[in-house]
Amino acid sequence: MLSYKAVFLALLSSSSLALPIRREVPQEHSHQAILTAVQASLAKNNPNGIVDAVFGLLGNAAAAGGLGKLTDANCLQQATADQAFTNAKAAGDVDGQVSALIFRALERNSGTVGGTTAPCTSLKAVNPEIAAIQQHQDPASTNAAAVNKAIVLELAKQIASVGGNPQDALKSGTFAPGNPNDSTGKGNTCDDANDAVGCIVSQNLLVPDATADEINSAVAGVPAATTGAASSITDTSASESDASSSEAAATDSAVAATVTVTSGSIGNFGKCTIPQIEFGVGFDSRKETSFQPVDKTSFNHSSAQAISIITQAICDTLVNSCGADATAKATCAAVQTAANAAPPKTGIDADIFNGFFGIATNFRNIEAVDDQGNPIAGTTGGSVSVAAVSK
Repeated sequence: MLSYKAVFLALLSSSSLALPIRREVPQEHSHQAILTAVQASLAKNNPNGIVDAVFGLLGNAAAAGGLGKLTDANCLQQATADQAFTNAKAAGDVDGQVSALIFRALERNSGTVGGTTAPCTSLKAVNPEIAAIQQHQDPASTNAAAVNKAIVLELAKQIASVGGNPQDALKSGTFAPGNPNDSTGKGNTCDDANDAVGCIVSQNLLVPDATADEINSAVAGVPAATTGAASSITDTSASESDASSSEAAATDSAVAATVTVTSGSIGNFGKCTIPQIEFGVGFDSRKETSFQPVDKTSFNHSSAQAISIITQAICDTLVNSCGADATAKATCAAVQTAANAAPPKTGIDADIFNGFFGIATNFRNIEAVDDQGNPIAGTTGGSVSVAAVSK
C-alpha cells in the first residue's frame, strides 16, 4: 500500500527551503476508531480502488496519492464515506453506517491553522444520508463554532435515521482552536495511529460542538430505523460501577435479542488464540455473574460485570501485544460494538461476541445473578447465529 506518511514527508521535504508557513500539523489519526471501522467497511467492496480511508482526511496534495480511480481530491472523503456506508447498509451493519456518517463529518487537514477545506461539488453521493453531511472546518476558521455545530446537528439527524444513537454525532468533534499566528502550526491537535480509540478521545482533546439537549431537540421527530445501535466507539473511561448501575434494565423483561453475525475472514491473531468470553457465577470469588476471557494466557484480564470492560481488554491486547493483523483488529472492533449493544450483564452478550468468531456458546441460558447472589428474572433466552469464518 502506498504510504501516506511517505507522501506527506515528500511534500514536506520539497518545501524545506521555502520560508516558514503557518501550516497545520497532521491529525488524520486523531479519530482512529472511526477510521478503522470505515476502512473495514470500505474493504468489503471498493470499486474505485481508494487506497486507504485515511487519505480522505489529508490535505488535497497528499490525498491525491489515495484517489484510485477518482479524480477530485475534494471529494475523496465523501466518496470513501459513501462506499463504506453502502457496504455497511448491504450487510445490515448499523454501526458501520454510523461510523461512515461520522467519518464524513470529520475535519480534513486544511493546510493552515484557521484554513478551510472545500466542499465536494463534482461528485454526488449515492446515499442521501452521506450527501446531507459536510466535513468539520478548522476550529480557528471564520465562524467555525456555528458551522461545526450545524454539521453535528445534521449528523445527529442522519445517525438517528439509520437507527443509531444520535449523541454519537458529538464524536465527530474537533480540537480547541489553534492560534493562526503560530508559525509552528502546532495548534491543539494530536496524531497517533497506534491509539486504537483515537488520541482526541484518549487525551481528552475533543471539544463538543453542541449539548446533548441540543441534539435531542434536533432529532425530535426524525423517523428512525427500528434497529437500535450502540455507540461505535468504546468509552475507555467507563468503569465497572457505571456499567452495573442498575439492574432494572434486565429485571422483569425477557432477553429477546436475535442476532445474526456476518460470515467471512476474521483475520490472523498472531501469537494469541481466537478471542472467546465466558459468563457465569464465581469468577474471582464473585457472588454475581460476570464475564472473563477464556484464555487468560493470551488475554490476561480479571472478570468484570460489564462485558465492555472485557471486550476492550481483548481488543487492546490484539493491538498491543498479539501481533494480530489489520483484519483481526477490525473484526474485534466490530464485534466489540455488537456485544456491548446487547442487554446489560446477560449471557447473550458473550454468545454474540463468540459467535462472530465462529464459536458457538449458550451462556444466554445462564440466569444473571446480582452481587447479593440473587437471581435476576428475565435474563435468559434469545437467539444468536454463529458465523462461518476463515482466518
